[in-house]
Amino acid sequence: MNAIELKNVTFTYGKHMPGAVPALDDVSIQVKSGGITGLIGHTGSGKSTLVQMLNGLLKPDSGTVLLDGIDIWAEPKKIREVRFKAGLVMQYPEYQLFAETAAEDIAFGPRNMGLEGEELDRRVREAARFAGLSEEILGKSPFDLSGGQKRRVALAGVIAMSPKILILDEPAAGLDPEGRRDILGGVKRFSRESGTTVLIVSHSMEDMAMYCDDVIVMAHAKILMHRPTAEVFSRAEELAAVGLDVPLITRVAAALRKNGVDIGLDVYTVDYAADKILGML
Repeated sequence: MNAIELKNVTFTYGKHMPGAVPALDDVSIQVKSGGITGLIGHTGSGKSTLVQMLNGLLKPDSGTVLLDGIDIWAEPKKIREVRFKAGLVMQYPEYQLFAETAAEDIAFGPRNMGLEGEELDRRVREAARFAGLSEEILGKSPFDLSGGQKRRVALAGVIAMSPKILILDEPAAGLDPEGRRDILGGVKRFSRESGTTVLIVSHSMEDMAMYCDDVIVMAHAKILMHRPTAEVFSRAEELAAVGLDVPLITRVAAALRKNGVDIGLDVYTVDYAADKILGML
């Protein structure tokens, strides 16, 4: 069964206003259970609208949104349960922290699910482990933490609810390279160990290449392609046509081909490029 499925979904902001154009235009997509899927597209392509659909923050004007095969709007009064099932971490979530300690902030979501005692404590500590938070940090005020640490607390707060689907909107935005690796590496471990389906929205092609199994490309409120990561980044001309780039190493591979060294155009990580070059030698 697919974890996520959209069938002919259309949504327009201010749809009754003159000149309104769809943010999503007859979008259909399927995301299999497990693994990490990237979502890329130029600004205004519909990415953020799509992820808010999955969490029930927006309701389609037409079409159907299904999680694990169930229409999330079949029973509108139960939409709150959908938000526990599909955990959404918005861009710069650290601005939403409010509790006295990091541990209390992480516990907020699962406590609202009715958890308490040992189970609540286990969820908090397990989520903190995936997010790379130490025992010492859990006892600190979130307002005394660095930007990267705050981001990890916010991420842990969603992971602690054990969502079947984890949706991340620019999870590493504004972080230095080490912070990006820590956040996204923790997400990858969480997905692999728990079997959780992860959807990541990002403008970083390097992050998409490094962490995603497949990639969805959006353009002009529609799905342009949905393919394995290597195949998406091998179609550089199509991506450039809609204002997107490819990882730097993919551009290096294209330049090598022009100079007589063909390691292929499906090269999208440095490690893969190194293997191809060593194989030729």
